Amino acid sequence: MNRNDISPFITFTRQEWTKLRDNTPLTLTENDLDTLKGINENLSIKEVEEVYLPLSRLLNLYLNASKRLYEARNTFLGNSDGGVPYIIGLAGSVAVGKSTTARILQALLRRWPGTPEVDIVATDGFLYPNSVLKEKGIMDRKGFPESYNIRDLLKFLFDVKSGKEEVKAPVYSHLIYDIVKGEEQILKRPNIIILEGLNVLQTSKGTGYRDAPELFVSDFFDFSIYVDAKEEDIMQWYLDRFLVLKETAFKDNRSFFHKYSYFSKDEALETATRIWNSINGPNLKNNINPTKYHAHLIMEKGPSHEVKRISLRKI
Repeated sequence: MNRNDISPFITFTRQEWTKLRDNTPLTLTENDLDTLKGINENLSIKEVEEVYLPLSRLLNLYLNASKRLYEARNTFLGNSDGGVPYIIGLAGSVAVGKSTTARILQALLRRWPGTPEVDIVATDGFLYPNSVLKEKGIMDRKGFPESYNIRDLLKFLFDVKSGKEEVKAPVYSHLIYDIVKGEEQILKRPNIIILEGLNVLQTSKGTGYRDAPELFVSDFFDFSIYVDAKEEDIMQWYLDRFLVLKETAFKDNRSFFHKYSYFSKDEALETATRIWNSINGPNLKNNINPTKYHAHLIMEKGPSHEVKRISLRKI
């Protein structure tokens, strides 16, 4: 018996996966797509049709099955309360395209019959403020598991799954590279929440927590997705994005990285490479990539951000 014989996943080529779209209608236009895709991401309507439509169909089927299960449990317990949000966890490296994936899924799921309310929550909001990271001496480990206020994140998810009418999440700004004081994202019991972040599939092993919780973020997920790619491709996307930001967002005087806007292209590439090799690369290797097999579905991208293969958990 080889390793593939005992894999918990069934893997589809893009051509095989596309057939699972069935008759799901395309509800996005080219103009919609322009507002959804991220920096330097070559995302086409064809990609949406062949990859994301079948995935949105699968998620809709899972969501409806979850509703039926919830109703059956309520019948058994004699409860009459409404449903709770269906939580989709979305994990992957910096620069791999998680945010774009989240926005596309949100747009597609909102267009299903009944127009479900779909909110995106980024776990960046649960990073410790920079002042705390500096106090802990881990400012250079931002994005590593220990840089998150995991207990606040677990409390947020507990409140969501407890059916609270209103739940609040802190907000993070990539411009100032810190938590925005006094600003909150308010969720009023949406049908679906997409929780997007680097380490959302993390468990106790290798987290760096001295007192790792018995409850994990992924315990609250109804479905989870890992966006995957080769490290050399992700690094190149990161470098390309850094150069674009140098000429755009970094020019804003409020930007935490404003000083990099004055760098030459070579200086910027040298800086971005150093950041990748000292922070993002090690975090990917040691903390993020090892969690991908905990996901229900893995989307594997090629060098141009195109999805090549999809693996769906079968057990």
